[in-house]
Amino acid sequence: MARLTPRAVKEASELSTAPSADLHAEPIEENLFEWHFTVRGPPAPSPYAGGLYHGRIILPPQYPLRPPSFRFLTPTGRFEVNREICLSISGHHEETWQPAWGVRTALVAIRSFMDTDAQGQLGGIECSRDARARMAKDSGAWACVVCGKSNADIMGEREALVAEKEERDGTHDEDQVPTELRLAYRDELARTGPGDEPKVDKGKERAVDDAPSQEASSSTPSIAPFASSFTPSTPPAVVNVPPPTRQTQHVVQRSPDRSIAWIDTCIYGVVAALLLMVIKKFG
Repeated sequence: MARLTPRAVKEASELSTAPSADLHAEPIEENLFEWHFTVRGPPAPSPYAGGLYHGRIILPPQYPLRPPSFRFLTPTGRFEVNREICLSISGHHEETWQPAWGVRTALVAIRSFMDTDAQGQLGGIECSRDARARMAKDSGAWACVVCGKSNADIMGEREALVAEKEERDGTHDEDQVPTELRLAYRDELARTGPGDEPKVDKGKERAVDDAPSQEASSSTPSIAPFASSFTPSTPPAVVNVPPPTRQTQHVVQRSPDRSIAWIDTCIYGVVAALLLMVIKKFG
């Protein structure tokens, strides 16, 4: 049986020793490649404020070289229940996944992404704000059969651990979404339709400051007005000139030497004179 990579083991340990009051994830005993997570909904004025949502994570054996997959088990009004969601940090988009990201980073990103519209996204649904607020209100009592605890119990344990850590260390840590992941999520908003085809593919362009490109475009004169005003009455003739061969190139590159031609002429004259003397002597 395949084992968890050292990276996955390290992440599971950090999620336990460095708890967060907003999220938690850990592998289940029956299958170490299946993790269960619980996240708190985004704060007010989000309709998910006060909500607690549970779900599953499937880690591939090659993790973190390949991305995990996520699905919600608690009704959210944003994602379909028990269906893999399609985001830049999920298995649906291996091309955008970065091994530097982890389960914790992905959960922080998913939590912040809940307030966006589905726009036909795979695994996403559209729902009214009131319906999402009602689901958030009922989500704390939802209990996972595998974990054997309600969402409220799981997050209550996290809150107690965080309070204990803050009292001991005197620090309060908050998880932040990496900048490159926020940029990738902007691309998610540009995707629409069941085929998940992007309407606008500008994620990489957004990662670069737009100011230099605008300055460059303004400082460089455009030839478009001149090109549009020049319309020849007759099309120019096209002459096909064969490319020079190696031999012709050699001849063209050689410069003429008149001294050599003069010496050849003298030689021809001497030979002709000798022939005339031989003819007169024996003729």
